Amino acid sequence: MLEVKTPEEVYRLIEKEFRPLDRKELVPLEHALGRVLAEDITASEYVPDFDRSTVDGYAVRASDTFGCSDAIPAILELGGEVRMGEDAQLTLKRGECAYVPTGGAIPEGGDCMVMIEYTEDYGDGTIGILKPGAPGMNLIFRGDDVYPGKVILRSGQVLRAQDIGALAAIGRTEVPVRPRLKVGVLSTGDELVPAAETPGPGQVRDVNMPMLTALLREVGAEPVQYGIITDDEALLHKAVRDALESCDAVILSGGSSAGVKDAACRIIESLGKLLLHGIAIKPGKPTILGRAENKPLIGLPGHPVAAYFVAKLFVLPLLARLEGRQVSDHPVCARLSESIGANHGRAQVSVCRLEKRGDQLTAVPIHSKSGLITQLAGADGYFMISRDCEGLPKDAAVDVFWK
Repeated sequence: MLEVKTPEEVYRLIEKEFRPLDRKELVPLEHALGRVLAEDITASEYVPDFDRSTVDGYAVRASDTFGCSDAIPAILELGGEVRMGEDAQLTLKRGECAYVPTGGAIPEGGDCMVMIEYTEDYGDGTIGILKPGAPGMNLIFRGDDVYPGKVILRSGQVLRAQDIGALAAIGRTEVPVRPRLKVGVLSTGDELVPAAETPGPGQVRDVNMPMLTALLREVGAEPVQYGIITDDEALLHKAVRDALESCDAVILSGGSSAGVKDAACRIIESLGKLLLHGIAIKPGKPTILGRAENKPLIGLPGHPVAAYFVAKLFVLPLLARLEGRQVSDHPVCARLSESIGANHGRAQVSVCRLEKRGDQLTAVPIHSKSGLITQLAGADGYFMISRDCEGLPKDAAVDVFWK
């Protein structure tokens, strides 16, 4: 049996043993939202491709407005008007201005836009400028946003709505992305029945299968359900082998007896290599990690709460590693509403509610017996207590991660 590893050691193990999959596919821009970018995207054109106005008003030579004011306006000849969607087919001479709408092209010779609110139309072909401008004021110059050779998106990004907009701006109608990871999910245990069935004596509904499937879909993976496998080593071996043949990773959870846990280790060793048996974390200590055919095999605890947190803390980063996906957490800082004890020697995950008390965000620990899924359903997030800490006092600052 391998030694129990700390969470930090598990992350290093994942980095060492698994590499991003070298695969990509092209998808239409309208289907790229939420997908993982497979290569850097570099622009080959200017955006915008012309100098444009950011306000409604008059294009001027800034030097023609220096020193003007409400009392002493700069009087400029109206040289023309620029229409939206058309090139500015005029050149501003000294002492001239041109009307330009927001987004319109700037005439040659103009280097500043004066907002229409700071002008007066005298009705005789002249415009009064009541506020001095400066070169570049209220303008976007050609290539201010994008220029040829600029990297606008990096490989590994999960594409968001604003990223789709950036791709549209440079005319990318097809996007190179990572194929969705196929992850096999198995539940083990003689006591399990599907969620749609009524449990008999000594039976419980399978929580982990639908929960893990939903968690995988949240991160864009494609879960493949292999159903409930009874506590039979031969059946479990076949199910795991079948899942390995068609999936990029396999997750199995549960097994009520020690013999089944040992069987999972034996199966992994028969198919590949056992990398980990036990994590110094509560909940989640009886976790298994192996590799077969360069694919991860993960054995999760049967308790739904433990299975959830091991999947959240370790399985999802492992899948991100396979996709070459960038992962970032954005916890919020809160103060504990009460003191809380911890299990010395293991990192502890504690769920909590978040409440606004005055001007302070407060983390209220949720106390419940181990393994009850409803404590997760009623929580806003969770915080970690390190393995060398025996607890935290009231008002201690904690980083709360959203579930």
